[in-house]
Amino acid sequence: MTLLIGAATIGLILALLALGVYLSFRIFHFADITADGSITLGASVTAILLVHHTAPLLATAAGGLAGMIAGGLTGVLHTKFKINGLLSGILVMTALYSINLHIMGRSNVPLLNEATLASQVESLGLPFWPSGELLVAGWRVSLRDLMMLGGMFLLVSSVGFTLHLFFKTNLGTAMLATGDNQQMIRALGVNVDFILILGLALSNGLIALSGSLLAQYQGFADVQMGIGMVVWGLASVIIGEALVGTSRIGLLITGAIMGSVLFRLLVAIALRWGLNPNDLKLITATFVFVALVAPGFIRKLKSAAPATPAAP
Repeated sequence: MTLLIGAATIGLILALLALGVYLSFRIFHFADITADGSITLGASVTAILLVHHTAPLLATAAGGLAGMIAGGLTGVLHTKFKINGLLSGILVMTALYSINLHIMGRSNVPLLNEATLASQVESLGLPFWPSGELLVAGWRVSLRDLMMLGGMFLLVSSVGFTLHLFFKTNLGTAMLATGDNQQMIRALGVNVDFILILGLALSNGLIALSGSLLAQYQGFADVQMGIGMVVWGLASVIIGEALVGTSRIGLLITGAIMGSVLFRLLVAIALRWGLNPNDLKLITATFVFVALVAPGFIRKLKSAAPATPAAP
């Protein structure tokens, strides 16, 4: 039970990563690799502020803001300096590795003895369960894990709902239109460069927020924690699209959240059954590859199938 609750909590935290990847890859069709650096940036900024006894909520917000700056920089490199989008993300991601090391001062910052959002959420339940544990379906569950699961569910649900409402505004509609047809939206007088920069800033802000919360939940920030995370987010988005099977923006946002949680649960079960942790990134990449090529392969098979003769 503890394994499943922990996996679901991490899945909800990484759902913010999935939403950020959804914004860049699906809304703008922008292959943004900045995510691998911005998730660590959010964790490192939050961790170093917590070590210096900054309020956890303020430290978390600062981590998200740092991610927005990184994403905005990627957008500026692409729109103002005319650098290829993929290369822009790679440049910023590469620079962020050194920046994160400078921020933390070392490769790993422990947070077990610091006040974090996780410890604050746990304290809310201590008056009701002073022992720090409670029984759930006959299993002893840590109060910290259960309170974090509930807190992350409320937070991610609120972010997803706010994002859905945002896409109904004029600015949100302009973002959707920019991703669909830049020439058309530019002809209508919309500043496409600004929209793209803002979209990438929002995307990486969500990703950095995910890193900030992940560091606080796991109790440390590590300079290597962002490696391969963009693939993880893309896998969650693909699973979510398969779950909802529709193009409606609200359901796709919900699907990305569901996909992240389901994917994390599947990984936790696989590890429980003996999967070598060293193979986790390889299996994730393989899954994303299959999910990306399978729809086109299925369409080719359908188009190559002989037509059924009409009945006389």
